[in-house]
Amino acid sequence: MDTSYHVIGLMSGTSLDGLDIAHCRFTYESKNWIYDILNTTTLIYSDELIGQLQGAETATALELVALDHAFGSFIGQRVQEFVQQHEIQPDFVASHGHTIFHQPGKHISLQLGHGAYIAANSNLPVICDFRTLDIALGGQGAPLVPIGDALLFGDYDYCINLGGIANVSYAQQGKRLAFDISACNMLLNSLANSVGKPYDNNGDLARSGSLQETLLEQLNKPAYFSEPAPKSLGKEWVLEYSLKSIAESNTPVADKLHTTCVHIAQQIKLALPLLHDGQHRVLLTGGGAFNLYLVELIREQLGPKYTVEVPSPEVVSFKEALIFAFLGVLRWRGEYNCLSSVTGASQNNIGGAIYLC
Repeated sequence: MDTSYHVIGLMSGTSLDGLDIAHCRFTYESKNWIYDILNTTTLIYSDELIGQLQGAETATALELVALDHAFGSFIGQRVQEFVQQHEIQPDFVASHGHTIFHQPGKHISLQLGHGAYIAANSNLPVICDFRTLDIALGGQGAPLVPIGDALLFGDYDYCINLGGIANVSYAQQGKRLAFDISACNMLLNSLANSVGKPYDNNGDLARSGSLQETLLEQLNKPAYFSEPAPKSLGKEWVLEYSLKSIAESNTPVADKLHTTCVHIAQQIKLALPLLHDGQHRVLLTGGGAFNLYLVELIREQLGPKYTVEVPSPEVVSFKEALIFAFLGVLRWRGEYNCLSSVTGASQNNIGGAIYLC
């Protein structure tokens, strides 16, 4: 079996900030996986495409299928351009797709960007649809990143991704645990968008605001936060609870941002149990790790027993694309890439459909 792979990992997050493309090399040496991120880019979506993806959940069945195929073609064309630009020969592409529905309680999770169309337009093998098998086995189909956290970032006690939704992964008593903590950039970016900004740069607007206790109480109120893992969040939940509470608060945007950052930091604190007597290392990645104010609040909430580390900008921005590339490697090798301990499925499984071209 091969011990080295060149893979293109693709991630389209719920915050709709674009398509992350990462060319990664994975090498298996001395029973350990080593990764290198070789080339990266983020393709910013056009306003038209953002509108189509935002409206997909209310589209007709025919419109949804057409968008699935068109988005897959778009991704495949961008991958082909990326390959030509960097003059590389990847072994395959691993694509997460763009989540439209995630309702595991109804056995539903749908990511757009059909793998067949990615393969046809990139002329490369494609691995996609990583969640469906786990859901068929009774799991949440999420989170998927923990196996990558365990095998690529095992030096950290906790791996937290501050993406559209904040999630955490950690090992406890020899078992990997992971779950979604709270909405994150979906809230912060939505608020920044309301005042004409793509995001709150460095968290400066949030820093300028004041804490609104009533809003904080509403944001912390949902029963989800006290439910045991495994559990996961989708866009539908965020709209029904978090964004609704924010919309109903008659306070300035700066105050809403400030309060939302406090809410996220508080929920992260509640989500991290002490694992041992020593210092706990916490890895922060995802777009929220660039929000200096949010990172400060997380450090304050966690206190001196936790060392919060923000890695290189490349790892911060492309860790999810990196790990989906790695999930593709495990699928290609026929090895488990989804852990029942974090999803609640009846067994560990090997998720992902393969399209050969």
